[in-house]
Amino acid sequence: MTAVQDTDERPRTGKTATGRLPRSARRNQLLGAAEEVFVAQGYHAAAMDDIAERAGVSKPVLYQHFPGKLELYLALLDKHCDALVEAIRTALEATTDNKLRVLATTEAYFAYVAAESGAFRLVFESDLTNESAVRERVEAVTRATATLVSKVIAEDTDLPEEEAMLLAVGVCGLCQITARFWLAQGSSIPKDEAVRLVSSLSWRGLKGFPMHGGDTAAH
Repeated sequence: MTAVQDTDERPRTGKTATGRLPRSARRNQLLGAAEEVFVAQGYHAAAMDDIAERAGVSKPVLYQHFPGKLELYLALLDKHCDALVEAIRTALEATTDNKLRVLATTEAYFAYVAAESGAFRLVFESDLTNESAVRERVEAVTRATATLVSKVIAEDTDLPEEEAMLLAVGVCGLCQITARFWLAQGSSIPKDEAVRLVSSLSWRGLKGFPMHGGDTAAH
């Protein structure tokens, strides 16, 4: 395939050609278009032609940045896995009050799932989990988020690291599964109320574990 410059892009219907973009800007544009297509259609039904059309570029331009559909999907998966980990990190670092940490962590999961893009589906509802590279990334984001939570549990209680990690996986799993259920049911409960209910459930369980020195986690 001969190199095709970004100036060979096709304008989207009703729009004029945008001309050459810096490589990073073009990559972000293509990722945005791919995200819309993958979220709407899933990996298997999506085609590179669809993504190029959505981005308003020729398919050779798309292949300049991503050698194939899988590489494009993995780039998006990395982006959104990193975003979730960073959201949980920010939530935990926002306060030293453990009850508020649980609330903020729950809110982070609900905000992630409720985002208009629907990109959480690439992480938690992928139709490509039989692909090892996808499965590894999904497992890695589960470990990374749980590790952040487990460090707080281990630091504030007398629990060994293995038990703190088990509890953290439970907390994170509760948050993401209930958030997805809440969204799938039409979000009939206001998000703030749903977050309060789920964080209260988590907190009622966690606060019973003793703090270092014999106090409870509620202190």
